[in-house]
Amino acid sequence: MTKFFLMPIALATSLMLGGCASLAPSYERPAAPVAARWPVPQTTAAEAKAADLGWREFFTDPRLQALIEQALANNRDLRVAVLNVQRAQAQYDVQQADRLPGVNAGLGQTAQRAPGGSISRQYSATLGVSAYELDLFGRVKSLSDAAQQQYLATADASHSAQISLVAQVAGSYLTLAADQERLRLAEQTLLARQDGLRLTQRLQGAGVASTLDLRQAEIAAESSQTDLASLTAQVAQDRNALELLVGQPLGAAQWPVAGTDAPVTQLAELSAGLPSEVLLARPDVQQAERTLQAANANIGAARAAFFPHISLTASAGTASSALDGLFRAGSGVWSFVPQVSLPIFDAGRNKANLKVAEVDRDIATAQYEKAVQSAFRDVADALAQRATLGQQVASQQRLVAQTQDALRLAEARFRQGLDDRLATLDAQRSLYAAEQGLISTRLAQQVNRVTLYKALGGGSGAGAPAPQSAS
Repeated sequence: MTKFFLMPIALATSLMLGGCASLAPSYERPAAPVAARWPVPQTTAAEAKAADLGWREFFTDPRLQALIEQALANNRDLRVAVLNVQRAQAQYDVQQADRLPGVNAGLGQTAQRAPGGSISRQYSATLGVSAYELDLFGRVKSLSDAAQQQYLATADASHSAQISLVAQVAGSYLTLAADQERLRLAEQTLLARQDGLRLTQRLQGAGVASTLDLRQAEIAAESSQTDLASLTAQVAQDRNALELLVGQPLGAAQWPVAGTDAPVTQLAELSAGLPSEVLLARPDVQQAERTLQAANANIGAARAAFFPHISLTASAGTASSALDGLFRAGSGVWSFVPQVSLPIFDAGRNKANLKVAEVDRDIATAQYEKAVQSAFRDVADALAQRATLGQQVASQQRLVAQTQDALRLAEARFRQGLDDRLATLDAQRSLYAAEQGLISTRLAQQVNRVTLYKALGGGSGAGAPAPQSAS
């Protein structure tokens, strides 16, 4: 009886192994529509590669490291991205299951009453394959390949979201540190201008300063008070933004304590490498290429629809009129029902589906090329800023020193009666603007390091999450 069970299954297996030819076009990676080298010349001293540096190595501030770790564990957007990967993997598993026959076991009874009152019964136990598609033209294989590439693309999207989240937390942390520094500067400036206002009031009472001098000192003090209120609200908003990224409330011990003059990343310059190496390692570019490969595989499935569709239903088992007769010698039964469906007239449906698949492939190609171009611009912009930000910081520091000296001279001349109060107020305003500019320039320099790390695919080769590869 065993041969009755094995015959249909062996036949199905042999047909299955003899098929699986794919009609999908051979995939070739499109040429990158960008220059072979970065527009900004690179120094040979830069040796650290961003892709090889994990975020724990690149970011050196302990508070920032703790915040990034909390964000990776609690950020809801990243959590959705990870769940999307799991969903895509399950969808791939569903599609992959179609490549193998589904085997079902059945146990049944049929009872029938004949004229005269006699009742006949038939018992059966079967094991069979139902409507298994013989993938002779690779339709199921192409659909499975497309699902696999979509799964891998979703995994790349999750990795890209992780890198972006790390950069967002770092940028928000630096912005908060800069605004806290601006707030401290506004507080110091307000105290200085209030002291100047009290001095002007005494001088005006003594007849030395005019009413205009008094009004100008009052305007300067009120302006500082306005800046202080605005920056207080801005710091609160920065903290709210950082809490949203981290995904949980934060305490005072977790806010930055240093200003923009304290680096939060390693100071060694990152190596930009060659565009052909750097851009293709970025998860977002890899995601676009996976999507293109999936679209390419869908063309194979659309082409296979023009060819015959062959399905197989087979079963083997035993049947008897008595329950205790099952599995006895001579009770074996089997059935074999192959079906062939050949498309003859479909009003152009298959042709239109193939056109859709080909257009989707062309769209994915354009999106891949756009992803490469966008990645190239991200790196080029960051490199262009890096080339000049050092000079900007040094120039701004000299400007602060010069305006401090100018204020000292203006106050001395005012005390000696050589100048009116206006010159001192102008010097105070210039110093306040110069110090704010220095904070902004230092912030831009630190954010540029983070942006370049992200643009170069920071951490993509160091501890990057690797999706399960399906064979």
